[in-house]
Amino acid sequence: MTEFTAQLRYAAKDLWKKSMEQPFVKELQSGQLPLATFRFYLLQDRYYLAEFSKIHRLMAKKTTSQEVQRFLLAGAQDLQECEITMQQHFLAELKVTSNEIKETDAAPTAYAYVNHLFKTLEKDGLAPCVCAILPCYWLYQEIGQALAQTGSPVALYQKWIETYDSDWYDVNVSRMLKLTNDLAAQASERERGQMQKAFVRSSYYECRFWQMAYEQEQWQ
Repeated sequence: MTEFTAQLRYAAKDLWKKSMEQPFVKELQSGQLPLATFRFYLLQDRYYLAEFSKIHRLMAKKTTSQEVQRFLLAGAQDLQECEITMQQHFLAELKVTSNEIKETDAAPTAYAYVNHLFKTLEKDGLAPCVCAILPCYWLYQEIGQALAQTGSPVALYQKWIETYDSDWYDVNVSRMLKLTNDLAAQASERERGQMQKAFVRSSYYECRFWQMAYEQEQWQ
């Protein structure tokens, strides 16, 4: 039988294609993306990753499996040590102050995406929420690998690409895919439907996130 993650990827294929074609992604690779746009993205992604780390910890409380619990808690720790540390390096390079970080409000799409994650966990439970966080892992890997084929002439953008085209990141994605398939194997048909819906919705928000950053979306 086809692995469940392959079914998820197929269900969201059009949204993932749109993400790959986003002006933000294309201009990041070409080096034409304005630094102000990347700066806006980083501030919003910082908010998202902080909440993303929290959702890992909340999911860990929803399982009786010590193995799954350890994996989710390790994922939260890894986010702190790797991606969020990388974000801090980029923000420092762009001279973003701590006050600016504190005063930055979540843009509408970032806010909606985070609420989708928490609502999925609250309403549908662990397995659908694992599928809700999976695109953030998996799509970034695909984008990083695709962009790495030619790279970016801007050193800052090249570092961003290399973050998601790296051995440590590949290991994390592989673990998430395995967890998703394991949970799907234990799920009912109804639960697998909820899992796919959560994955597709998050894929939609991922696509919107690039557009949000490119347009520097505001509450207007």
